[in-house]
Amino acid sequence: MKGVFSAPGDFVHFKSQVPLHKIPQLQFLFLSHSQIGTKQWRYYDFGPKVVPPLICLPGTAGTAEVYYKQIMALSMKGYRVISVDIPRVWNHHEWIQAFEKFLDAIDVHHIHLYGTSLGGFLAQLFAQHRPRRVRSLVLSNTFLDTHSFAAAMPWAPMYVVIFLHIDWGILFPDMPNLPNGGIASCSVSWTPSFLLKRYVLTGIHDGPHEPFIADSVDFVVCQVETLSREDLASRLTLTADSASVGNLLLSDSHITIMDTNDYCATPQQLKDQLSERYSGARQAYMKTGGDFPFLSRPDEVNLHLQLHLRRVGVEAQPDLVRGISRDGSGGDPSESNDRKEDSDNPPQDDEGNFESPSTESQLPAPESSEPHSLNELPLSTAKCCFAGQGDAVILLPFPLLREQITVSEILLQLTLVTLVPHLVGWINANYESYKKSSRILRIIRGKDE
Repeated sequence: MKGVFSAPGDFVHFKSQVPLHKIPQLQFLFLSHSQIGTKQWRYYDFGPKVVPPLICLPGTAGTAEVYYKQIMALSMKGYRVISVDIPRVWNHHEWIQAFEKFLDAIDVHHIHLYGTSLGGFLAQLFAQHRPRRVRSLVLSNTFLDTHSFAAAMPWAPMYVVIFLHIDWGILFPDMPNLPNGGIASCSVSWTPSFLLKRYVLTGIHDGPHEPFIADSVDFVVCQVETLSREDLASRLTLTADSASVGNLLLSDSHITIMDTNDYCATPQQLKDQLSERYSGARQAYMKTGGDFPFLSRPDEVNLHLQLHLRRVGVEAQPDLVRGISRDGSGGDPSESNDRKEDSDNPPQDDEGNFESPSTESQLPAPESSEPHSLNELPLSTAKCCFAGQGDAVILLPFPLLREQITVSEILLQLTLVTLVPHLVGWINANYESYKKSSRILRIIRGKDE
């Protein structure tokens, strides 16, 4: 990895053009924290609102920002893309309810989900329990169950010894019982932030990378640094919470599996199980890409996403896209094209023949020969002025000369510059004479006394 990371130029442009939205949730009880807190949804929403959105769910180490290349590319083609952060939820049932409320808050009913790693697993769970809302799935480097991750979690023995005999139904009779793995949040939430970050980053393949893969790893590592301890603990809890995806009502023809063939944090055995479960799904494999192909291979990923959306019947609306220029000004691409055509095509006469632009239209308009008044004459070309007072020469400041200053303003400046020194000299001379006369009067008075 690089020692010093600087944000890519296209990401800086993305941040300056696409706004970040935040939706605070009502207060709720953290079962694993035993305290009152708030959930907040962070997300980017870009593209025509009339198009059913493609919602991107990141993995454990991802944020809403990691899909910025998909947002910029697909939205310009007429698709609506929403990228979200996984909020602080502590079991899968809470995730399903929170995500459904989020969709209601942004007034979205039918969605297409694109999830990587943990995000792909959560997308499958939501499609299983809310089949009417999910129209299709794109799964990348993900899995069907979390049992292997729960067994490998270093904090697992702690909660087994401490919380083995706790009956959560007695403690919280008004709330659904937590699954056994959900108790792991108690120990994970107590873990210091640097240990959680170390555990997350150890899952990323360490070794020599191709330049584009190394850049994607650096970008994600930078995003991990922005996550709080509660965010990391929540995501690791969802990973360690033993659960599996059941049968989906969604047809395999509406599922695309997009994996990389080089390496990733998800074991190959789990990826093979996913392919066997959805045997009728479209297979889209990339030769390289690492853990984050959406950053390292954005062109290939965007192409597969676009083909998937077309195959499931999503119609892009490029006519509704407002173009974004580098200077931040937006506009309809058709209008800009019309303006470009008008500027490129020469004008036509009444008979339809093209007219070559005349020489007079290309030359700047001549200045008026009428004499200006004294106050309207600019002296921007003047460099110095001679005041005519002996050998005195008044040089005007150069910044002053670059402005359009009238003659009256210059004369006022000259008056101040020339008269003020004379006035000061006259005052000094009179003051000296006054002091001499006062001294003489004191001497005379002393002699008279």
